[in-house]
Amino acid sequence: MENSWKESQHQNTTLTQELPKALSNPAYDIAQIMGGIYGEGIIALKGAFSREWAQQLHEDLLRLYEDALQRPGGAVGRGPKRHYVEIHPENIRGFIELVTHPWVTTVCEAVLGPDYKIVEIGFDVPNPGAVNQPWHRDFPAPEDTIIGRRINSLAFNLTTVDVFEDMGPFEIAPGTQWDLPTDFEHGMFPPKSNYLRYEARAQRKMPKMGDISARSALTIHRGTANHSDKSRPALVLGVDAPGGINAERHDLQISREFYEQLPEYVRQHLTYRMVDKLEPIVQAHTIEGLMMGEA
Repeated sequence: MENSWKESQHQNTTLTQELPKALSNPAYDIAQIMGGIYGEGIIALKGAFSREWAQQLHEDLLRLYEDALQRPGGAVGRGPKRHYVEIHPENIRGFIELVTHPWVTTVCEAVLGPDYKIVEIGFDVPNPGAVNQPWHRDFPAPEDTIIGRRINSLAFNLTTVDVFEDMGPFEIAPGTQWDLPTDFEHGMFPPKSNYLRYEARAQRKMPKMGDISARSALTIHRGTANHSDKSRPALVLGVDAPGGINAERHDLQISREFYEQLPEYVRQHLTYRMVDKLEPIVQAHTIEGLMMGEA
């Protein structure tokens, strides 16, 4: 997989100067960011984007979802009436605004360091009739976390609709990113004997259009049952610290034409495969324990 960046102290200094709202002059409280990710395992910023921006994203995701459902391997089931779709960054309007938002860049630099890399962009769609997922992590905890007690990846989420209680909101058990994976199936699915503890801690998240969150994907979570007649699309942006291995699960492609439009800061923080023409993505980030029933 090609890299668009080269490490050097000079470049790091240049990048910081280009983003005055990043760590050199933070507009956001670094201690609060670190405390949230290392404490509860999730933080959020309300109204980060306009509702018009979120509506535009919603339109793009619906178009991409319809296209993915027509292609073999275009969408992967994450349980009954649920899909995940990995996409190309240039196929959504607003990608550059998303990855250069000062809260996003500050969170990434604070938690993952100045050499963080964007490795994934996709979206989840819990449709009407989706059921409770089992409690899970999105991937097994790495040694960096189990032994080093360090968070080396983040997942940013943006809803494209206002979320209400009957729409199957995301549910998370704060602090469980540090749980040792004792008896976890595939390193990701805790035994049912742990469920009472998670349910006692559980927080349901009901964001509005324009809100954004960042979390450790190791914090135990699940999608809940969607009793409404509406789908609940949510964009996912995956980011790794140096040494993270989540890029291996994804195929982030950039066309040469789109590359020329990207600000240098964005180029520096992408792990990607350069292509002359975008190739359809066959979804590779399957989570076996969530593929129960017919998606």
